[in-house]
Amino acid sequence: MSLLLHLSDTHFGTEQAPVVAALQALARERRPDVLVFSGDVTQRARADQFAAAGRFCESLGIARRLVLPGNHDIPVFNLAARLWQPYAGYRKVFGASLEPVIDTAGLLVIGVNTTRPARHKNGEVSLRQVSQVAHRLQGARPDQLRVVVTHQPAAVARVQDEHDRLRGAEAALQAWSRAGADLVLGGHIHLPYVLDLRTLPAPVPRAMWCVQAGTAVSARVRHGSANSVNLVHWSATRPGEPRNCCIERCDYDAGRESFATATRQVLELAS
Repeated sequence: MSLLLHLSDTHFGTEQAPVVAALQALARERRPDVLVFSGDVTQRARADQFAAAGRFCESLGIARRLVLPGNHDIPVFNLAARLWQPYAGYRKVFGASLEPVIDTAGLLVIGVNTTRPARHKNGEVSLRQVSQVAHRLQGARPDQLRVVVTHQPAAVARVQDEHDRLRGAEAALQAWSRAGADLVLGGHIHLPYVLDLRTLPAPVPRAMWCVQAGTAVSARVRHGSANSVNLVHWSATRPGEPRNCCIERCDYDAGRESFATATRQVLELAS
């Protein structure tokens, strides 16, 4: 059994101390094997905000972690830094790689940097990135859950969110599905949902799901959603048996000052 904790959009600088403490308690209780952090780590890409985010990640006690930058992790007001060293703050705390990969006995998790310093908000995935990810997916082992992580959503559940959708997502989803991806995780719009990508106007060729996280600890909650995170449960199956994983969304309960299970959804995966 592998357990992955997926969180996003912490926006350190706007974090809420009781929610941070509750998420630390959830991590101690559930003891995930892997942490996936799908961007917007900070609110304004300041050094103190990155440092606070780094301390928070350490406090969760999860040895393996994949952290991606989001559009908020690139300086907005420091134009020189945005032009010449847009990821300096991120790299100082989370390492040189902007596209980390985690490869364990049960999980292959591939990070894709969808931010662009020339863009303020919108994300993009290039044809080169699509090809590189597909190549890595094709090398996955049968017992691995194959996960791709972006910041901006690869698919949206509401028409009004289409403008926030990842540029280049259509071609990416088709290629990654053919290459064997099971899940695409993201954030950015602070709205948690699970979407069957076979139901899109251009459906993917095999079972694949978009799993979005809300804002984990920030006061910048939207759409009537609570602070939330996802737990992804995965157990490898024997050859010929159906593959599936479980997505457990945990929402913050302000009355109890704790995260609790809000929904559990079993996803059927391609064999």
